[in-house]
Amino acid sequence: MDFKTNFKPETVQPMEIEGRSFDIITEEFGPHDLPFEEYKVIQRVIHASADFELGRSMRFHPKAIVSGIQAIRNGERIICDVQMVQVGISKPRIAKYGGSIHVYISDDDVREEAKRLNTTRAIISMRKAAAEADGGIYCIGNAPTALLELIRLVKEGAAKPSLVIGLPVGFVSAAESKEELAKLDIPFITNIGRKGGSTVTVAALNALSLLAEHA
Repeated sequence: MDFKTNFKPETVQPMEIEGRSFDIITEEFGPHDLPFEEYKVIQRVIHASADFELGRSMRFHPKAIVSGIQAIRNGERIICDVQMVQVGISKPRIAKYGGSIHVYISDDDVREEAKRLNTTRAIISMRKAAAEADGGIYCIGNAPTALLELIRLVKEGAAKPSLVIGLPVGFVSAAESKEELAKLDIPFITNIGRKGGSTVTVAALNALSLLAEHA
């Protein structure tokens, strides 16, 4: 095996790394006619995943950006399907407007109800979130079953989210759940296909919170 013995790792300051990364994204993404705010979300998603195909597969409801920014500025709840999404969100930017971040999947009552009904905790966690209050931004990056349940609740009028960021990853129902989300006439951010995940869901929400601060 031929190793490059003259390779020297480059030491770069964190902010410089981010700036250079976004320069590379801009160059490699190339010319486009995307709205400014949507492109800012896509940039963050690509930055988090190094996946231009994923970035290009992003889809936005026409009111997604405006509704998401307004929800953050109004201090509405952020509901996450799993802790991996919760921990990545920039909490100071959400707290600045009085918002809070919630994840219910590990709650005792959710565990007990899921066991009683012989269903998934992801499904029950969406029911609990919808029952607590209207509005909020739902960030689903892990569990397609959570997104499918939220879609059902929306159709039945039991959930009225201000925005759904639906980017679950996987081989079972992930692509299909996002297709169903894109059919709803509610604000959403999603993508086409199997790709997604907690990291890119966080990136989309963090992009919105940055826009809320500076837009």
